[in-house]
This record gives sequence, structure tokens and C-alpha cells, in this order.
Amino acid sequence: MRRTQRKWQAARFWALVVAVLVCIAIAAQPSSAQWSTVNGADNQRYSPLGDINAQNVTKLGAAWVSDKMVPAPSSRATPVVDQGLMFVTAPPYVYAYDINTGKVAWQYHAPAGTEPSHGGVAVGDGMVFVGLWHPANASLIALREKTGEPVWKVSLAAPSGEPTGGASGAPLFADGLVSIGTNADYGYRGQIVAFDAMTGKEAWRFYVVPNPGQPGSNTWPKNNNAWLHGGGAVWLEGVYDPQLGVDFYVTGNAVPQYGGEYRPGDNLYTDCVIALDPKTGNLRWYYQVVHHDIWEADIAESPVLFDADANGQTVKAIAAIRTDGYLFMFNRETGKPLGRIEERRVPQDPYQKTAKTQPYPVGAEPVLPDCDYWKTQKIPAGFDLGCFFTPGSVDKPNLLEPVYGMRSTPMAYDPQTHFFYATGNAALQWFRRTKDPDFFSLGFSNRVPGLNKMGYGVLAAIDSRTNRIAWKKEFHDSKPSGALATAGGLVFQMAGDGNLQAYDASNGSLRWQFQTGSPIGGPPVAFENAGEQYIVSIAGGQVWAFKLGGTIGQRPAPPTPPQQDFSGAVTKTDTILTASAVRDMGLTGQHVIEDEYEFDPYRAQVTVGTRVMWRNNGVLDHTIVAVDGSWSTGTLHPLDIGQHTFDKPGTYAYHCKEYPWEYGQIVVVPAAGPEEPARPSGN
Repeated sequence: MRRTQRKWQAARFWALVVAVLVCIAIAAQPSSAQWSTVNGADNQRYSPLGDINAQNVTKLGAAWVSDKMVPAPSSRATPVVDQGLMFVTAPPYVYAYDINTGKVAWQYHAPAGTEPSHGGVAVGDGMVFVGLWHPANASLIALREKTGEPVWKVSLAAPSGEPTGGASGAPLFADGLVSIGTNADYGYRGQIVAFDAMTGKEAWRFYVVPNPGQPGSNTWPKNNNAWLHGGGAVWLEGVYDPQLGVDFYVTGNAVPQYGGEYRPGDNLYTDCVIALDPKTGNLRWYYQVVHHDIWEADIAESPVLFDADANGQTVKAIAAIRTDGYLFMFNRETGKPLGRIEERRVPQDPYQKTAKTQPYPVGAEPVLPDCDYWKTQKIPAGFDLGCFFTPGSVDKPNLLEPVYGMRSTPMAYDPQTHFFYATGNAALQWFRRTKDPDFFSLGFSNRVPGLNKMGYGVLAAIDSRTNRIAWKKEFHDSKPSGALATAGGLVFQMAGDGNLQAYDASNGSLRWQFQTGSPIGGPPVAFENAGEQYIVSIAGGQVWAFKLGGTIGQRPAPPTPPQQDFSGAVTKTDTILTASAVRDMGLTGQHVIEDEYEFDPYRAQVTVGTRVMWRNNGVLDHTIVAVDGSWSTGTLHPLDIGQHTFDKPGTYAYHCKEYPWEYGQIVVVPAAGPEEPARPSGN
């Protein structure tokens, strides 16, 4: 009996040992075999897998392609791989795929009126956590990881009843809590809310714009409630440091986006890197990269944790890139900058209460070009060129300014090269400020001929030791998807022409590419399955999985969009208004202005021999003139009508003599039109 009992105890002991070893093996998987957060460990988007390398990457091929998602996800969609399943959000669905076959294991349909976050999911404690976007009633839901069965759902709304924006980034799971940020462009306050992962009970709530009397509230005016509608969206997923016990997030711009006159001050904690206590949500430290933002220059790429070399010592660091392309690096324990940051004077506008200076890392080289580069380009006639931090003004309606283009595409870091790999968009925008400070529209730039042909995408390697550009690539189709660095010495990305590409991480030379057939692709990830390394990316509403020796062939390249000076819809009409009613994007509510500098329609189509009429429906005089000077309507006072007859097919550009930045186009087609003429009936 005793011998049997001893045998049983020994068997139990060794069973426990095996269980512990299995648990240890499973716990070790996220750093290698799996990809258990949207940006990988420490948000580095780095895989320690090196089976696919510069020597054999040419043998990489597609192993499987999933079924079409309904509908297709956005270009921000990033898979998460955990416990043999891959999770992807494609609103209104959340999909779980079997990583062996690419077949759908389960799918979840979000409730009507909501949609899963484009940023992706978080996994932990056997559940999948997903933010559900809604303009005024966002929520967070927990699903069973193996089945997709809902476990709990909680509203992100504040207990006080204060409006709360939607959730766009992926949640952050850390140490039994799941937190998520909310947007704030509707005139709300950005928030980060944490919940108990098992129960959904709220643990804490951090407001990006502090309440009156709290630290930072002195950077908002005391004589109005601008703070209550101050913005500070949290668009992106955070990152957790388990050794320091800190959550890190980055925040967005102040609101109104372009109007600063009612909110003098630095407007904390907008445009900040923030460190929070993960148990309480209390602020540990912050650094603001844009003071008193009136450019919509939020930090729009997730922060990255890395080990920096400072004077021969290893420092736990965090990096964030400002939307104008400057990289900021800090000691993540203290918040002190790595290297000197200086405050530089910037253009001023007393009406908008502009900050006198903005921070710049000394000696840093930005990813995006400023005004010096754009001065060398052919700027459309009638426009003036500004720089980053040139304020928009009601008195200057013809300002072109560089785009704050480091947005939404995640940054990678390679501990082997010590390089950050950042992607963005270099372009110019028509930077308009209206009398209504709450009016916010991004559509004006579509009315500038040739502007769409001047922009280009960028992939840049930034040396973390010098904050200088090590190498850079330009793409003239669209900006890339966001990078993945691997231990194989490669950097993967989805390019705007449909190619999944692999670059040498040290020098940027192209080593391999594969045509998926779709110009819309998401950031790639890496994982291991059955001893083989996979590279996965989403393109064209399908998941593509690649491995060495994959046999699925490439697809035809997507058609190249025509590069035209004028873009946008063409309206069949012979009557054009000199002023247009413009509705904003609805991000701060619905606002409409009468724009004296936008023809309605901007592009019109008529048949040969048509007499086109321009009606002055505004309050300013307009003289309609052909860009080549071949014809003119003469000066049109308010309520006047001018006209011109077009006798030949072709495209005709015109503008306003008094306001030469106001352009339009007439498309003249043969009398039968571009379509087959109507046929007589058989009677």
C-alpha cells in the first residue's frame, strides 16, 4: 500500500514538473513562435525568427491564402497570432483563422451600429478583446479565444455621462487588466479606460485633458470650458513594460483642430508621450512634442520600447515619432530625453495664441522634407508656400504647407542594426482656416491641380544612436504599410503597388518582392508554425501566408491609377457656381461654410458646342480666365453670369483672375458622349 502511494506521489510530482515545463514553453512563445500583440513584443514589430534571411529570401513563396473577408479590412489591419489561431478585424466582423490552413475557425459579427476597431485585437486569459467603435457610445467586448463566444461587453462611456469617443486602436492586455483609448475629434476628451480582464469591471480612467484643478489644467483657459471639448484622442494601442510596471501611450491633437483662439496655453496632455501606473491610471511622467496644436499634428504611430546605449550604459528607452518626421527618444523610467531637445522659434499668429516655440531633437534628421525641399518643386500658380508649424489663417486662404504624414503606419525597431524603420507620406496640403474655428475639412487639397502628383511615400531607417537617416526609399504610388524587422536581417513591408517586399535591414537594398494583386495591404507580421517561419500580411481582403518553398503563384499587378493634374468626380452640367457650400468631415459635428474659393462643381463635363455659364453666387467679384489665357468671361459681380462656348473636345483648365488659387476644369466630349448614343425604337 505504501509502495503504491509512493509511486502515485512520484508520478504526481513528475506530472507537475512536466506541466510547469509546458507552461514555461507556452509562456515563451509570444517572443518567437507567436505574434500575440498587433505590434509584437515591446511594440518593436521585430521577430527573433531568422530562418528566412537575406541568403534564402528569394525562395519565399505563398503557402496559403485565406478566403475573402466580408468586407475587406482597412490598410491598418494587423493580425494577432496566438494558440494556433490568427485574429483579424474587418468591420463589422472579427475573424479567427486556423494558421495551418487559413480557413475561418470562427467569426463574430459586431452589433448593428458598431464596428470592431480597425487597429486589431488583444489576447489574454483565454479571451480576445476588441474595441467596438461608435461615434458616441463605444464599447469593449471580450470573446472566447477558441470559439468567439461573447463573455462580457462594457461601455467606454464615463460614469458622469460625459460624451466619449469611439475606439480605433487595439486594446492593451497587461497583468490581468485590459485598457483601450478613445478618439476625441467630435469635441470630446480623449480617455484611456482600463477594465478587469475577467469581469469587465472598470479599474481606472485617465483623461487626456485634465479636469480643472488637476495637474496640467493650468495649460487650459479658466474663463471657458474649452478643456471639456479639448480633444487629445488616443488613436493607437499602448505598450506595457512589465519590469518597470508602466503603461505607455501617445496622445493626439487638441480640438478644434485648426482653431486655437479659445484655448490659449500648451493644452496638456495633447500630443504627448505619457507613462501611466497600470494599476491606478495615475500619470508617472509625460513629454509634449507639440505645444498648443493647431495643425492636427498628433502623435499618430505607436510608441516603441527599446534598449538604448547612452554613454556606454544600457538605458531602458521609449521612442515616438512626431508627424513631421522627427524621432523623440526618452528614458522610459524617468521621462528624460536621450540627447538634447531644444525649443525653436516658429511662425506666430497672435489671434490663434500660437506657442512661441516647439521642441526639436538637436542634431536629428527628419524623415519628411520641410519647406526647403518644396521650394525646389513647381508649386501651382497662385499659392504661397509655408513650412511645418506655419499657422493657418483666415487672412491667407492660399497657403500650401507640408503634410504631417507620419500617420497610422507602425514603426519597427531592429536591436541588431539599432535602426528604427518608419513609413510615412511626404506631400503638400492646401491648409485652410475658416472663420468658424470648429470647421475641419481635409478636402480642400483635392481642388489643387497637380498636387496629387507631387506626393510620395517614404520608408526610412533611422539610426537610434545618432537620430540620423541611415537609408531611405521613396515610393510614388502610395505610402507603404508599416514595417516588420526580423532576425534574418530583413525588413518586410506591403508597398502601395501590391508587392510584399523584403529589404536588407542594414542598407535598404531590395532582396525580394511578391505581387499580391492588391494596392491595399496591411503591416506584415511573423510567426512560427510546425518549425517553419511564416510571414503574413493582409492584401485585398485576404490573408497571405508565406514560407520558404511556398508554391502559390503571384497575381497580376493592380492597374496603375492615372496621374492627372485634376482629380475627383466629374459632373455633367453646363452651369458652374463661383462659390460652393462645403460641409466638413463631421469630426467636430456638422459645419457648413460658403467657400468663395471653390467652384461648384470643380470638374464639369459638357459636349462639343455647349455654352458653359458661370454664375457668381458669392459676395466677391470673379473673372473666369483660361489658364492658357485663351478666353475670359470678363469680371462677374455678384449675381452676374458669364459664359464661354467650347467647340473642340479636350480638357480645359481655368481659374479666377482675382483669386488665382481657385481652379476648375471643363471636360469636353464629342456630341455622342463617351457612351454609345441612344438607339431609336423599333416602331
